[in-house]
Amino acid sequence: MFDFFLKYLQDKIHLSAKEVEMIRSVAIEKKLRRRQYLLQQGDVWKYNAFVSSGLLKSYSINEDGQEHIMSFSPENYWTGDRASLMDGIPSQFNIDAIEDSEIILIEKTNFETLCKNIPQLNDMVNAILQKSFIVSQGRIHTQISLSAEEKYQDFLKKFPEISNRIPQHMIASYIGITPETLTRLRRNSIKKN
Repeated sequence: MFDFFLKYLQDKIHLSAKEVEMIRSVAIEKKLRRRQYLLQQGDVWKYNAFVSSGLLKSYSINEDGQEHIMSFSPENYWTGDRASLMDGIPSQFNIDAIEDSEIILIEKTNFETLCKNIPQLNDMVNAILQKSFIVSQGRIHTQISLSAEEKYQDFLKKFPEISNRIPQHMIASYIGITPETLTRLRRNSIKKN
Protein backbone atom coordinates (compact mmCIF):
# COMPACT_ATOMS: atom_id res chain seq x y z
CA MET A 1 0.00 0.00 0.00
CA PHE A 2 2.72 2.47 0.99
CA ASP A 3 4.85 1.40 -1.98
CA PHE A 4 2.04 2.41 -4.35
CA PHE A 5 1.87 5.82 -2.65
CA LEU A 6 5.65 6.16 -2.81
CA LYS A 7 5.65 5.38 -6.54
CA TYR A 8 2.97 8.06 -7.05
CA LEU A 9 5.13 10.60 -5.21
CA GLN A 10 8.37 9.61 -6.96
CA ASP A 11 6.67 9.93 -10.36
CA LYS A 12 6.06 13.58 -9.47
CA ILE A 13 8.98 14.64 -7.27
CA HIS A 14 12.48 13.50 -6.27
CA LEU A 15 12.73 12.24 -2.69
CA SER A 16 15.87 11.34 -0.77
CA ALA A 17 15.96 8.17 1.35
CA LYS A 18 15.66 10.37 4.46
CA GLU A 19 12.56 12.11 3.06
CA VAL A 20 10.97 8.77 2.16
CA GLU A 21 11.49 7.63 5.75
CA MET A 22 9.98 10.88 7.07
CA ILE A 23 6.87 10.22 5.01
CA ARG A 24 6.74 6.51 5.87
CA SER A 25 6.99 7.27 9.60
CA VAL A 26 3.72 9.28 9.60
CA ALA A 27 1.77 7.40 6.91
CA ILE A 28 -1.15 5.38 8.24
CA GLU A 29 -2.34 2.48 6.07
CA LYS A 30 -6.08 1.87 6.16
CA LYS A 31 -8.17 -0.75 4.39
CA LEU A 32 -11.85 -0.11 3.72
CA ARG A 33 -14.39 -2.72 2.79
CA ARG A 34 -17.03 -1.91 0.20
CA ARG A 35 -19.58 0.51 1.73
CA GLN A 36 -17.36 1.23 4.74
CA TYR A 37 -17.07 4.87 5.77
CA LEU A 38 -13.83 6.81 5.69
CA LEU A 39 -15.68 9.91 6.95
CA GLN A 40 -19.21 10.44 8.23
CA GLN A 41 -21.16 13.67 8.12
CA GLY A 42 -20.78 15.53 11.43
CA ASP A 43 -17.28 14.22 12.17
CA VAL A 44 -14.25 16.50 11.92
CA TRP A 45 -11.84 15.43 9.16
CA LYS A 46 -8.20 15.39 10.32
CA TYR A 47 -6.24 13.78 7.49
CA ASN A 48 -4.85 14.10 4.02
CA ALA A 49 -5.95 10.87 2.32
CA PHE A 50 -4.50 9.20 -0.77
CA VAL A 51 -6.29 6.32 -2.51
CA SER A 52 -3.75 3.58 -3.23
CA SER A 53 -6.35 1.19 -4.63
CA GLY A 54 -10.10 0.99 -4.93
CA LEU A 55 -12.73 3.66 -5.43
CA LEU A 56 -14.47 6.05 -3.03
CA LYS A 57 -17.28 8.58 -3.29
CA SER A 58 -17.87 11.84 -1.41
CA TYR A 59 -21.50 12.79 -0.94
CA SER A 60 -24.15 14.45 1.17
CA ILE A 61 -27.66 13.26 1.94
CA ASN A 62 -30.55 15.72 1.86
CA GLU A 63 -33.52 15.77 4.24
CA ASP A 64 -35.44 13.44 1.89
CA GLY A 65 -32.67 10.85 2.13
CA GLN A 66 -31.47 11.53 -1.42
CA GLU A 67 -27.74 11.11 -2.05
CA HIS A 68 -25.86 13.92 -3.84
CA ILE A 69 -22.45 12.73 -4.99
CA MET A 70 -19.80 15.44 -5.07
CA SER A 71 -16.83 13.41 -6.32
CA PHE A 72 -15.34 10.02 -7.03
CA SER A 73 -11.81 9.13 -5.95
CA PRO A 74 -10.19 6.17 -7.69
CA GLU A 75 -6.59 5.07 -7.17
CA ASN A 76 -4.02 7.87 -7.46
CA TYR A 77 -6.55 10.45 -6.24
CA TRP A 78 -6.65 12.39 -2.99
CA THR A 79 -9.87 12.60 -1.00
CA GLY A 80 -11.23 14.26 2.13
CA ASP A 81 -13.13 17.31 3.26
CA ARG A 82 -10.91 20.35 2.84
CA ALA A 83 -13.18 22.76 4.78
CA SER A 84 -13.39 20.42 7.77
CA LEU A 85 -9.64 19.78 7.65
CA MET A 86 -8.63 23.43 7.46
CA ASP A 87 -11.23 24.94 9.81
CA GLY A 88 -11.82 22.05 12.22
CA ILE A 89 -15.56 22.17 11.57
CA PRO A 90 -17.88 19.15 11.35
CA SER A 91 -18.02 17.74 7.85
CA GLN A 92 -21.09 18.15 5.66
CA PHE A 93 -20.08 15.04 3.71
CA ASN A 94 -19.76 11.30 3.89
CA ILE A 95 -16.95 9.43 2.18
CA ASP A 96 -17.26 5.71 1.70
CA ALA A 97 -15.84 2.93 -0.42
CA ILE A 98 -17.60 1.84 -3.61
CA GLU A 99 -15.05 -0.98 -3.85
CA ASP A 100 -12.69 -2.53 -1.32
CA SER A 101 -10.03 0.16 -1.02
CA GLU A 102 -6.64 0.91 0.46
CA ILE A 103 -5.92 4.41 1.72
CA ILE A 104 -2.86 6.24 3.02
CA LEU A 105 -3.74 8.75 5.73
CA ILE A 106 -1.42 11.46 7.03
CA GLU A 107 -2.65 13.50 9.97
CA LYS A 108 -2.91 17.25 9.30
CA THR A 109 -0.05 18.46 11.53
CA ASN A 110 2.25 15.69 10.29
CA PHE A 111 1.39 16.59 6.70
CA GLU A 112 2.12 20.26 7.35
CA THR A 113 5.49 19.30 8.87
CA LEU A 114 6.31 17.17 5.82
CA CYS A 115 5.44 20.05 3.49
CA LYS A 116 7.62 22.42 5.52
CA ASN A 117 10.58 20.01 5.52
CA ILE A 118 10.22 18.74 1.94
CA PRO A 119 9.77 21.82 -0.31
CA GLN A 120 9.12 19.79 -3.47
CA LEU A 121 6.25 17.99 -1.67
CA ASN A 122 4.82 21.38 -0.75
CA ASP A 123 5.09 22.49 -4.40
CA MET A 124 3.34 19.30 -5.54
CA VAL A 125 0.51 19.83 -3.03
CA ASN A 126 0.04 23.44 -4.17
CA ALA A 127 -0.12 22.30 -7.81
CA ILE A 128 -2.74 19.67 -6.89
CA LEU A 129 -4.81 22.27 -5.02
CA GLN A 130 -4.70 24.63 -8.01
CA LYS A 131 -5.75 21.83 -10.34
CA SER A 132 -8.57 20.85 -7.94
CA PHE A 133 -9.85 24.43 -7.97
CA ILE A 134 -9.90 24.43 -11.78
CA VAL A 135 -11.70 21.07 -11.81
CA SER A 136 -14.29 22.43 -9.33
CA GLN A 137 -14.90 25.47 -11.53
CA GLY A 138 -15.38 23.20 -14.53
CA ARG A 139 -17.80 21.00 -12.62
CA ILE A 140 -19.91 24.00 -11.59
CA HIS A 141 -19.94 25.25 -15.18
CA THR A 142 -20.99 21.81 -16.44
CA GLN A 143 -23.82 21.58 -13.90
CA ILE A 144 -25.31 24.97 -14.75
CA SER A 145 -24.63 25.08 -18.50
CA LEU A 146 -25.03 21.63 -20.07
CA SER A 147 -28.04 19.51 -20.92
CA ALA A 148 -28.52 16.12 -19.24
CA GLU A 149 -27.13 14.34 -22.31
CA GLU A 150 -24.12 16.68 -22.48
CA LYS A 151 -23.43 16.12 -18.75
CA TYR A 152 -23.45 12.36 -19.27
CA GLN A 153 -21.15 12.55 -22.31
CA ASP A 154 -18.85 14.90 -20.37
CA PHE A 155 -18.71 12.39 -17.49
CA LEU A 156 -17.81 9.54 -19.86
CA LYS A 157 -15.11 11.66 -21.49
CA LYS A 158 -13.57 12.78 -18.18
CA PHE A 159 -13.83 9.44 -16.37
CA PRO A 160 -13.56 6.64 -18.95
CA GLU A 161 -11.47 4.48 -16.62
CA ILE A 162 -14.09 4.40 -13.85
CA SER A 163 -17.43 4.74 -15.66
CA ASN A 164 -17.83 0.95 -15.80
CA ARG A 165 -16.92 0.57 -12.12
CA ILE A 166 -19.68 2.86 -10.86
CA PRO A 167 -23.37 1.88 -10.63
CA GLN A 168 -25.57 3.90 -12.97
CA HIS A 169 -27.60 5.45 -10.13
CA MET A 170 -24.35 6.94 -8.73
CA ILE A 171 -23.42 8.41 -12.10
CA ALA A 172 -26.92 9.92 -12.27
CA SER A 173 -26.47 11.43 -8.79
CA TYR A 174 -23.07 12.86 -9.71
CA ILE A 175 -24.32 14.57 -12.88
CA GLY A 176 -27.53 15.74 -11.21
CA ILE A 177 -30.19 13.75 -13.07
CA THR A 178 -32.57 10.96 -12.13
CA PRO A 179 -31.60 7.33 -12.76
CA GLU A 180 -34.59 7.10 -15.13
CA THR A 181 -33.27 9.99 -17.22
CA LEU A 182 -29.86 8.34 -17.39
CA THR A 183 -31.44 5.06 -18.51
CA ARG A 184 -33.28 6.93 -21.28
CA LEU A 185 -30.09 8.76 -22.35
CA ARG A 186 -28.14 5.49 -22.50
CA ARG A 187 -30.93 3.81 -24.50
CA ASN A 188 -31.02 6.70 -26.99
CA SER A 189 -27.23 6.64 -27.27
CA ILE A 190 -27.29 2.92 -28.12
CA LYS A 191 -29.95 3.51 -30.78
CA LYS A 192 -27.83 6.22 -32.42
CA ASN A 193 -24.84 3.87 -32.68
